[in-house]
Amino acid sequence: MTGHDWTRINDMKIATMATGGIGGYLAVKLSNVGFKVATIARGAHLAAIKENGLILDGPNGYEKANPWLATENPLDIGAVDVIIFGVKCGALEAAAEACKPMLKKETIVIPFLNGVETVDRLRKILPKENIANGVAKVSTTIKAPGIIKQTGDFRTFIFAECDNRPSNRITALQKAITKAGAFAPETTDIDKEMWSKFIVFSAVSGTTAAGRCTLGQVIKSTSLSKVFQKIISETTATARAYGINLSSSIEQEIWALVNELPSDVRASTAIDLEKGLPLEVDWISGAVTRLAKAKGLEAPTNETIHGLLSPYKDGL
Repeated sequence: MTGHDWTRINDMKIATMATGGIGGYLAVKLSNVGFKVATIARGAHLAAIKENGLILDGPNGYEKANPWLATENPLDIGAVDVIIFGVKCGALEAAAEACKPMLKKETIVIPFLNGVETVDRLRKILPKENIANGVAKVSTTIKAPGIIKQTGDFRTFIFAECDNRPSNRITALQKAITKAGAFAPETTDIDKEMWSKFIVFSAVSGTTAAGRCTLGQVIKSTSLSKVFQKIISETTATARAYGINLSSSIEQEIWALVNELPSDVRASTAIDLEKGLPLEVDWISGAVTRLAKAKGLEAPTNETIHGLLSPYKDGL
């Protein structure tokens, strides 16, 4: 694919940077409907993908894919049409530098990270015209080397150009992800989508990690439910301070939403804490605290969560 004929979606070359929960999920789904997907991974995870393929342990059982290429070096891949960014927040700058050999003028970089500062950080490293923005609504994690675990069956990926303008490359990837069996609805306000997801994630992350528990246990606990709702309130106020056009009933809508999610859901922060891996707290509860203060607001619950989890942010 030359990079400009986005109508030929089956010819797209796609890379997952890297191949954790989100990248791994999309790599399996896209590969299995015929797309050419290169997976970037390291260590035992990469070795397992090379030997056994990439496996998704989902609500409907196991699904295996054999990516076009599995490597830890983007130079092995060369230029691609789409780069799906699914790295942890703390690894973003290094990953952005590493992905440069895969860029051409028309390449679209779609970040599916948990924070709200990703695009600003990427623009310090990559050309502005390559960067879009995205939100992933899926619960996935690396279960074991070469195996991605999906909890629940929600699988929505919302993305757009940063200025929300229609584009052929966004439409092409929406069609590809839809063909792969997930949902990729259009949006006219990607910042609203990003913050709406972030409000939910900040609360699920903070309570399931600090409480060492599942979402179901949070909902059943009077004290943790109050903490959850305070996080929602603080993060919502911060979003509005940055001009995000949220509905007047968003806090009630979010509480209704989380009550419909699988009770065993835990945020990736809680799973990483359990495994002794680095945490994204500086970009979640820490970000709410920092961004709120920049607008003259306080976010005491987020600040407390950040303080409780900060000793573990570099892993064990």
